[in-house]
Amino acid sequence: MRMEHSCVDCAIKKCNTGKGKYPEFCATEHMPDEVLADAMACYEEKENREVSVAAARVEYEHYCQYTRVQEIMAFAENMHMKKLGIATCVGLLNESRTLARIFRDNGFEVYGIACKAGAQKKTSVGIPEECNAVGVNMCNPILQAKMLNEAGTELNVVVGLCVGHDSLFYKYSDALCTTAVTKDRVLGHNPVAALYTAETYYKDKLKK
Repeated sequence: MRMEHSCVDCAIKKCNTGKGKYPEFCATEHMPDEVLADAMACYEEKENREVSVAAARVEYEHYCQYTRVQEIMAFAENMHMKKLGIATCVGLLNESRTLARIFRDNGFEVYGIACKAGAQKKTSVGIPEECNAVGVNMCNPILQAKMLNEAGTELNVVVGLCVGHDSLFYKYSDALCTTAVTKDRVLGHNPVAALYTAETYYKDKLKK
């Protein structure tokens, strides 16, 4: 199978530093003009421009100073958002309660919804019965999104939704979304650790 090179194969990063030469496969050098123009035109939309400016301000004003939790609040403040939603895994309710307390202590309204809310059986949506071995009730990210839509949240924060469940949540959320915690049960919800050890401890573990 022929490998298609892209940005993940680049170690030069001239698009960021301005130094060196672009590699032969560089996306900046070879991207279709219409794709670039279409993307840049999207920033003319009011919300897209406001989000882009707010995100850049948070990065600039708090670079390497703020934690992810602080950055979420700073972004919400820059966007003049008052009501935050938390879409949480039931396994991280303790962490979500702490996050909600921090948000509330900083003047935000908070509405949270757990993945098992609604208590629907996995088999009701065609999930094989064998999956009941880790619990009979389904994770319901679409319901989580719709509940937060109903609550009128302005920014939804994901706390540890499973791979795929988070995808469905993002798909159905009316509000902008960001992630506070990415689930990784093995690595204490720190999935980047597998990348840091990909050439050492996890070298063989990450192979099929």
